[in-house]
Amino acid sequence: MEQYTNLRAGEKGAYLSIIAYIFLSALKLAAGYLGDSEALKADGLNNTTDIIASVAVLIGLRISQRPPDDDHRYGHFRAETIASLVASFIMIYVGIEVLISAGEKIANPIDQNPSYLTIIVAVFSAAVMFAVYKYNLNLSKRINSSAVKAAAYDNRSDAFVSIGTAIGISAALLGFPIVDTITAFIIGLIIIKTAIEIFKEAVFSLTDGFDTELISSIEERVSKIPRVRDVTDVRGRQHGSLILVDITVSVNPNLNVRDSHAITEQIENEVKQLNPYATTLVHIEPYDPKELIICEDDFHF
Repeated sequence: MEQYTNLRAGEKGAYLSIIAYIFLSALKLAAGYLGDSEALKADGLNNTTDIIASVAVLIGLRISQRPPDDDHRYGHFRAETIASLVASFIMIYVGIEVLISAGEKIANPIDQNPSYLTIIVAVFSAAVMFAVYKYNLNLSKRINSSAVKAAAYDNRSDAFVSIGTAIGISAALLGFPIVDTITAFIIGLIIIKTAIEIFKEAVFSLTDGFDTELISSIEERVSKIPRVRDVTDVRGRQHGSLILVDITVSVNPNLNVRDSHAITEQIENEVKQLNPYATTLVHIEPYDPKELIICEDDFHF
């Protein structure tokens, strides 16, 4: 099944994030302590928890690959969305910790003199994370994975954080050391903002929120299919990387089962063209006989 193949491909993005975060967190924390930079240490701390978040994404992708069973007839695809939710909680916790730490240092300033090494490490880290972000973003679009997309957003925020860290350290070297600590505070805000975005998207999906534009496009395409007299209802839900669509249409009540089935296949194909990850369930109803106008085309393909 294509969805399972895509989930296995998504694991590559999670592994890439884990490896990058392990390497960069160790590098930033070491350089932050040796180079006396609060901002770089805060950035490194963020990356340590990003490791946990990426592991959560990996676990979600693994669980999503389990086949349907008696308790989960639609499979376990939503596990990756839950993984995104867990990742957002971890990020929020870290962001708050960074804010508290930076706030205490702003209230009680300490003398700092960051080294030029910390700037080099920050810029290098930004370049690495931006490359990881681009890879995971493209991968998430290709396999339609919310978990990999969440990981990509996290990668992007880390790239921006490292850029901000480099700016803060540069200001400290120019004689404004407080800027380095203020930058650490801003880093905390960025972490929380990204976490909230991931949280909102995951909750939207888990509460069966759906793209209204896609619903409108489906209604428009289906209504133009020959022999479909009326599109009674269109509903959709996100199920991990899958999209489940329920459509109710009215047709000529005189059509036989074979003709009605042919219409459902046309509808399924139209929806598939709009979104290749959609699985469509079509319900056929008889059109109101009082309004029925028999057309010969209803009985011809």
